[in-house]
Amino acid sequence: MRWVRIIAEWCQRSGAGRLAAALAVVVGLAVLPRFAAAQADFDGNPDVELFITQLVDEHQFDRAVLDRLFRQGRIQNGVLQAMARPATSRPWYEFRASTITPSRLREGAEYWRRHAAALARATAEYGVPEEIIVATIGIETSYGRALGKGRVFDALATLAFGYPLRAALFRNELIELLLLSREMRADPLRYKGSFAGAMGVPQFLPSSYRRHAVDFDADGRRDLWSHADAIGSIGNYYRSYGWASGQPVLAALERTNEPPPDAFKQLLERGIQPHSSVAVFRRAGASMAGAANDDVLACAFAAETDSGTAYWLGFNNFYVITRYNRSINYALAVHDLALELRKARDAHIR
Repeated sequence: MRWVRIIAEWCQRSGAGRLAAALAVVVGLAVLPRFAAAQADFDGNPDVELFITQLVDEHQFDRAVLDRLFRQGRIQNGVLQAMARPATSRPWYEFRASTITPSRLREGAEYWRRHAAALARATAEYGVPEEIIVATIGIETSYGRALGKGRVFDALATLAFGYPLRAALFRNELIELLLLSREMRADPLRYKGSFAGAMGVPQFLPSSYRRHAVDFDADGRRDLWSHADAIGSIGNYYRSYGWASGQPVLAALERTNEPPPDAFKQLLERGIQPHSSVAVFRRAGASMAGAANDDVLACAFAAETDSGTAYWLGFNNFYVITRYNRSINYALAVHDLALELRKARDAHIR
């Protein structure tokens, strides 16, 4: 506040008058929070101090190094705003229209052509279809063109200490980032990524980077900015969560004008992890547009189309896609884009 008072007193002495002095005070008060944040966004925060102590005690980090790192960190208000309005929260028909576009299909076909060898090898090694890997990259980063330009450290620190709803998750990811940078012998401030701290072509969070990234091109590095490593890493990620090769992802339920029966509604409320057999869903009134074995486990979910609410059964592989991003809209988009890409490639080959 001292510098605000100095400006106001100077205005009065210089003859600028009381109005100018008052204006200086108002402007100064508006700028002060940003000025203070720019000086030390995390410095002196007791939660940050406890976090640093945890890192020193549990992972043998150097306290002085961490102190310097957090002094360089900056709170990102845009990150908090983006978390409050995720794109996947829109109705399904709006989200689909914005993600499965003619340009994304064209670029996906070209991406598949350029990286055909790596994609074929990833499918052979991990059992995940090529089109699922391509679709995931297409939705995550538009095939590597939109990787994110913000510092991952700043994004994760902002969420770890300024987003109470998921603070525990992002504090863990911040630990994972610091461990990753130590393993890679890299400056943690050099990593750039999304507002949520995801990195590289596949947009892995640091924990996923450490657990699932692979050196698919055998150059001695697990580099998620390399398309070959990204392709192999996505295959490894999906397989590690239980992708079942050759099995379906989902089945649309036939539309009716009647509200769903109560028995089906109860199944609908049990979440997206497969929990009941297809036979149980049939007995509850579900009628599938396609064939499915009665003994296969599934979940039921709904999404808004431009003609009303639609329902699907999701199988194990649909649930696996939601481990990448827990949004139903996201998993539906990966599935639908993959189908369109496969159709386009098969038609081109013929």
